[in-house]
Amino acid sequence: MENDDLYGLDRAHLVHPVASWSSHEQQGATILESGSGAYLRDSEGREYLDGFAGLWCVNIGYGHDSVVEAAARQMRQLPYATGYFHYASEPSIRFAEAIARRTPGDLDHVYFTLGGSDAIDSAIRFIRYYHNVTGAPQRKHFIALERGYHGSSSTGSGLTALPLFHDHFDGPSAFQHHIPSPYPYRNPVGPGEEAIIAESVRALRATVERLGAENVAAFFCEPIQGSGGIIVPPRGWLKAMHQVCREYGILLVVDEVITGFGRTGPLFALEDEDVVPDLMTMAKGLTSGYAPLGAVVLSERVYRGIADNAPAGKPVGHGFTYSGHPVSCAVGLEVLRLYEEGGLLANGQRVGTYFQQRLGELVEHPLVGESRGRGLLGAVELVTDKASKTRFDSSLHLSARLLGMARERGLIFRAFADDVIGFAPPLCCSHEDIDLLIECLSSTLDAALDEPDVRAALRHPVPGKESARAS
Repeated sequence: MENDDLYGLDRAHLVHPVASWSSHEQQGATILESGSGAYLRDSEGREYLDGFAGLWCVNIGYGHDSVVEAAARQMRQLPYATGYFHYASEPSIRFAEAIARRTPGDLDHVYFTLGGSDAIDSAIRFIRYYHNVTGAPQRKHFIALERGYHGSSSTGSGLTALPLFHDHFDGPSAFQHHIPSPYPYRNPVGPGEEAIIAESVRALRATVERLGAENVAAFFCEPIQGSGGIIVPPRGWLKAMHQVCREYGILLVVDEVITGFGRTGPLFALEDEDVVPDLMTMAKGLTSGYAPLGAVVLSERVYRGIADNAPAGKPVGHGFTYSGHPVSCAVGLEVLRLYEEGGLLANGQRVGTYFQQRLGELVEHPLVGESRGRGLLGAVELVTDKASKTRFDSSLHLSARLLGMARERGLIFRAFADDVIGFAPPLCCSHEDIDLLIECLSSTLDAALDEPDVRAALRHPVPGKESARAS
């Protein structure tokens, strides 16, 4: 089929996620055709360094034949097996065991979903069930972080605290509450780590006590906030929040959908904090995006609370047709092998250190207020004035313009709200790939700086150029 036909069919029939439908009708799609390693090629023959690993998910990179072969073998042998009626398949059993062996503490019970959003919804349903059958049916309130992202399903989108996911969707619900993000770059208490942790502890305590500790079901958080702008809390922050949850008898849910599977260095980001939550959600890197799959991992406490207190012989009424899909689980097992035996986890740790070093160099650029991240997860935040941290006026649409400029230079990244641009390159990247990413990003920032309206918005002198005030 000719590309012109595909563009027309896309406009006429394919609804794109998180897009302006009317704008897409005008702009149309970039049709991706193939991928290899950290690179993508579109239908026009243009090549891109994928600095965002698809949607933070293609952690192993593109084109691993062993994953394709694992999927094909399973499709030939048994393409589908239901988990209902006490049936199972070997890949789902083995993958559940493999995950349980690698998650910390007593996180030993795995419920498979299709992705991250329904993993969050499943966690919410299990939490409600747990409290209802263990004698605390009044625990109905959920707390999460401002700027947090926990999917876009009907319930999870309310825990998400990004306005776009609430506008015209009637969210969040009355039982969903948010406390301020730790956000070191813009925290009102300043950048001091102890002060930031103390303020988050204070905010969580205050919200719990306002609602009544006996009424709060759970606290949800990401170890590093992803879609909210790649916000990296101080080390010790997650452990401190865990302690508050324990003090009030609140369940802690750690959302590792983005941060899991080597994205920040270790297999899971919470390993840096030595925290064992009550539930843990994962997806994305679970199969490296080669097949849809997510999971909720339940602690022994939560699992036994449900198993031992549910009405005798009555099924727990939560399930998905594709839970534990054998093909997806076969893919996940091979992806996990590539992380460990294939050396991708170790490579990601080596290259992640280099990536953070190179990303840090960009703070010298006139447009950059801060660079931040951990491992192969990073962001730069753009400001008009480095001292005051003033944001660009939203009418400039700066991050969206940078997205287009970078694409012209062969680089894909993510443009967030508030002029934050984010990166999550694949774990297969080399130092040379990172150098190319930084080179393309620097060129993109320079091109933006040459735009008259962008330069005029700056409130500090630019070496070699007229400052906005001098003009």
